[in-house]
Amino acid sequence: MTSAIQPRSEVIDRSFGNISWASMFSAVIYPSLGILALVIALVVGLAFSGVHLRWWHLPVGLGTALLTLFMCNQGIGGLHRVWQHRAGELKIPAQIFVMANCILAMQGKLTDWVNFHSQHHRHADEPGDPHNPSEGTFWAWFGWILWRDAEDMARPAPKWLDVIPAARFADRHYNLLSIVMHLIIPAAIYLIVWALGGSLVLTFILHASAIIARGVQFHATVLGINVFGHRKLPKWATWAMALLTGGEAFHDHHHDFPRSILHLPKKGFFNRIFDYNGTMLLVFQKLGLAKDYAIAPQFLPVPVEAE
Repeated sequence: MTSAIQPRSEVIDRSFGNISWASMFSAVIYPSLGILALVIALVVGLAFSGVHLRWWHLPVGLGTALLTLFMCNQGIGGLHRVWQHRAGELKIPAQIFVMANCILAMQGKLTDWVNFHSQHHRHADEPGDPHNPSEGTFWAWFGWILWRDAEDMARPAPKWLDVIPAARFADRHYNLLSIVMHLIIPAAIYLIVWALGGSLVLTFILHASAIIARGVQFHATVLGINVFGHRKLPKWATWAMALLTGGEAFHDHHHDFPRSILHLPKKGFFNRIFDYNGTMLLVFQKLGLAKDYAIAPQFLPVPVEAE
């Protein structure tokens, strides 16, 4: 008997008129503007002697990019592991940290994110999965983000998010928070640097580096998890993707035990480096900012038997 559920890539209108321009901006236009801005800054700095481009701008820009990528992953890590799968409780300061980094990572409204991910777990790799890799790499990568079904947004909101103050606040004020995060704060920084006589070209490079890193993190997450996470990859490739996604790319176990705040064993230095989203959640617990975590049994230390 064939399934009554049809592949989403076939039933959703994939026309130009049905493109989600908010998603197009987040996934394509904004990262492209970041690349263009960085190229312009470098060309202007090299072409005009009055623009003081220094060698150390490069490592500072790279550091800004790495910090941005890390912070974006902190938003997704908390949203996915704790709020989506209800694997623990975050107190208000940790909630604000996760919420702010979700806005930085341009993840959209959290209720929509959770709804789509819930569908993914309900129909993983089958018709009905929003980003089923069997329906094509492009579709699972970000085609499903560009073309949306209006019925998806009409689904009942996940009620458990209502009791999380920061998540509730983020959804009610998402557009305003995004404007503040991505427009007003950068504009204020440019104004302050100009008023203090600082280097606007350096500020421009740092801003462009942050935008590019946000785009890299965005695509590493959707490609590394939705596509590569559901296929066999060489071990080195999985670990490389983990560095770009905070450990979210360690996906082979996830559908067996989704309610876990760790994606690698709790013990082990490199486990905590590569699964740094989980490491930060453990830090929250140590600081008293989280409690009641669930951890997959295979990731807990093996108890030492009494002799």
